[in-house]
Amino acid sequence: MVELNWTEEAQTWLQRIYEYIAQDDELAAARVVQGIFDKAQHLTAFPEMGHICSEEQRSVRILLYGHYRIAYLVKPDRDIDVLGVFHGSLDIQAYFDVNGI
Repeated sequence: MVELNWTEEAQTWLQRIYEYIAQDDELAAARVVQGIFDKAQHLTAFPEMGHICSEEQRSVRILLYGHYRIAYLVKPDRDIDVLGVFHGSLDIQAYFDVNGI
């Protein structure tokens, strides 16, 4: 069975998303974060359902949830590391380049 692992950085991104939305509506913030989490859970059954990030990074894939992109790595043993959750306005490729992903 595929194991889904949330990196510390991905957890930090989720916390920041929650905090930002919660400034206006805590219930909406909880729904968004839960929705992101639930969407990522589908990866345990369908690890390659997201699109490939780039030809150079074929093992990094992106799964969409509303305005957010869930970046994840499919490892050789088929387990998955969620790398981060990014708002659609963020230049995700620049982020990957800076962080060596």
